[in-house]
Amino acid sequence: MNRAQFDKSLSRRTILSSLAAVPAVVLLAACSDSGEEAKAEDVKPAAPAAPAAPAAPAAVQAPESTGAVDMTALLKPGALPDMQLGKDDAKVTIVEYASMTCPHCAHFAATTFPELKTKYIDTGKARYILREFPFDPSAEAGFMLARCAKDNYFPMVDVLFKQQANWVGVNNTKDALLQISKLAGFTQESFEACLTDQKLLDDVRSVQKRGSDEFKVDSTPTFFINGKTYKGALSIAEISAIIDPLL
Repeated sequence: MNRAQFDKSLSRRTILSSLAAVPAVVLLAACSDSGEEAKAEDVKPAAPAAPAAPAAPAAVQAPESTGAVDMTALLKPGALPDMQLGKDDAKVTIVEYASMTCPHCAHFAATTFPELKTKYIDTGKARYILREFPFDPSAEAGFMLARCAKDNYFPMVDVLFKQQANWVGVNNTKDALLQISKLAGFTQESFEACLTDQKLLDDVRSVQKRGSDEFKVDSTPTFFINGKTYKGALSIAEISAIIDPLL
């Protein structure tokens, strides 16, 4: 089924019902649209770099950019307001396209983002924008719940990434998400109202489509750092090697 057929097949209420009805194997989210599968519980820490000579540790090289986009176009408002951390006038702007069911995105959130926030975002050196790029109904639901959390968007995203193994690929994703959402202050009613909000679903899909059409995003996580494109879950050493020369 192509993306257009998938979009057309989901009616107002099927985003909610599909979370309980779709077999678990369908909910195993890939981190690209090429059909590659990856379970959340299969995420492994990145292999450590080869140890440097004790007397002269080798500096980490910045990864090569795979392209560039116009920053004015990238930061143009879309269907949903950008969710941002950091100052508008920061020298470095990081835009991440992520999927809530992508294990590589969860790995970045757990291993790199905390230090990125402390070292660059909280100090005013960088601002960070997260944009939705879901590949499946579960990822769409996760982002919808984060949006419905309003001011708690980033805490909700953090919880869903940390709990990814507990709701991605399980037999009843709806119930798993409901239990997590209740801990974040949702009721049964607000949970169902969120996941049956057709406009919100359409807007989340619009963010994804714009990323694909305009900025050629085809995998997650994809980062745009001052307009340059980087794909994959960057380590803090790699992202520092990119950011530091820009400061």
